[in-house]
Amino acid sequence: MDDLALSVRTARPEDAADLARIYIESWQDTYAGVISHTLLGAMSPRTHTTRWQATIRTMEKHSGTVLVAEDARFGAVGLCSLGKARDGGCGYDGEVYTLYVDPAFLGRGAGRALLTGAFEAFKDRKLRSCLIWAHAQNNACFFYEAMGGRRVATRTTRLLGELTPEIGFGWKRLAARKPARPMQSRSDQS
Repeated sequence: MDDLALSVRTARPEDAADLARIYIESWQDTYAGVISHTLLGAMSPRTHTTRWQATIRTMEKHSGTVLVAEDARFGAVGLCSLGKARDGGCGYDGEVYTLYVDPAFLGRGAGRALLTGAFEAFKDRKLRSCLIWAHAQNNACFFYEAMGGRRVATRTTRLLGELTPEIGFGWKRLAARKPARPMQSRSDQS
């Protein structure tokens, strides 16, 4: 595969349809066999476009941001939302709320670029550490560990009405480690 010419920038409301597509396709790829096929199939591009438009506007008002990774040729290939940590009890300043990469572009650096961009955004906001929660069965767990995240917590939440185990990955210093070898698995998303 050709290398991507990636850049990471702050998302704009007009990016919402691309973000919705990436989000839905990532969920359908990542959670097939984990979450009900009926629920995954019912994810609506229109509904999620509206949600991403609202998220982008809300994040701007509350010191958060949504980032988009894009390739010069293919357009948007990944997204990341971030802000202050929602659970201060874990001892981290910032939190990556979402990080998803278009399944067609996994293992090509978009997840790494988004995580690095998130760390820079945290530094700009004077936040010194970061937490990411991932579904315990998500392949992104391997990605976060490869990028230097440490397993620091576990919890059980409700996802679409089902009890869901999650793992918290933390970075006390905001520096993403470069993997020893390029990631070739389905692990650039959370």
